[in-house]
Amino acid sequence: MKRLKACLVLFFSIPFIFLLSSSSEANADKVVSANNEFTFDLYSKLSGGRDNIFFSPYSISTALVMTYEGARGMTAHEMEKVLHFPKDSNARREGFLELINEINKKDKKYQLHTANTLWVEKTYKLLDEYLKIIDKYYQGKATNVGFIDQDERERSRLMINQRVERHTNNKIRELIKPGMLTEDTRLVLTNAIYFKGKWQIQFDKSATKEEDFKITPEKKAKVPMMRITGINPPEFNYSETEDLQAIELPYDGSELSMLILLPKGSLEDVEKTLSYQKIKDLRNRLGKRPVIVYLPRFKFERGYQLKPALIGMDMPTAFSDAADFSGMDGTKKLKIADVIHKAFVEVNEEGTEAAAATGVIMVTKAAVHEIKKPVTFRADHPFIFIIQHNKTGAILFIGRVYEPGK
Repeated sequence: MKRLKACLVLFFSIPFIFLLSSSSEANADKVVSANNEFTFDLYSKLSGGRDNIFFSPYSISTALVMTYEGARGMTAHEMEKVLHFPKDSNARREGFLELINEINKKDKKYQLHTANTLWVEKTYKLLDEYLKIIDKYYQGKATNVGFIDQDERERSRLMINQRVERHTNNKIRELIKPGMLTEDTRLVLTNAIYFKGKWQIQFDKSATKEEDFKITPEKKAKVPMMRITGINPPEFNYSETEDLQAIELPYDGSELSMLILLPKGSLEDVEKTLSYQKIKDLRNRLGKRPVIVYLPRFKFERGYQLKPALIGMDMPTAFSDAADFSGMDGTKKLKIADVIHKAFVEVNEEGTEAAAATGVIMVTKAAVHEIKKPVTFRADHPFIFIIQHNKTGAILFIGRVYEPGK
């Protein structure tokens, strides 16, 4: 009888465990969809002009969701709408935790990790419940520092920057510049993310040659153009529409890839209709096809102060004296002073290295069918690229190359 009871317990527990796992994955899907929607909203705000663009929507969203956990009222409503966060607290928290655990998992053929930290003024008290939520679901550890005294403030700034540098393999330096912290600063929330992976099919360094890159129809620049060619070129996931070609270049292990969108006409025309739905449709149409690939070698770093962009996306209250972050400290004393973001990317014959960090500074108020004939994918003019986590579909980084050598 005891043996029968044990069997019954085991039998009925298996479906329950499966349901928990499925629920967790569903929550992660909701968070990924939210982050990816935010990706293209923010890209649209940053895409004016003809500069190279590169940022990590994952990093920005993660830093802001830790801030959002303390938001209340209109402040929370605006942040939820702009960042597309799930309204259900459990879905949001469990989803982020699942995604963070997936990114930071061990035994990978690539390097990918992320780290969250809360830097709290040592005289300022945050609610225990808030700190528990950040620790449990976002793996964010609180560190007490000094912001009020000028000398302590500078030491704290250096400490924050050093931690960010360490978590990004020294690629993101001086996230917080002199003067960004003041005697009114009470909290800085940081996220750092680092990725380094080798191409599954690497470019031959000896085949790289200087070629023209058409920045505009009138302006050209010489760039080192990498290539994968041959009589029988390898197969890649490929698709094309009336206005662009799309190719997916996998990294070793096949868990991450770079999706490149190469306009057939102007980049601006593609950007006008760029959305998460369009990317999903393109992914669904990708199919194996032999492709001759030309891709420029490039390396650049970008920095952003995102306050104007976020206010322009209808999130003004968090930056105003009307802000309500009482879920952090039990009062309405705090508001966001700025959201700082820096990102670095290098693409070469071996693979890709990318890093990004975000700081939220808070102050007190005052299917294509397989075709045997190869196609040519020649990225010799401005293009968009996305580094994505294939298992979850999360967009970790997104960028635009207007001028590779700039």
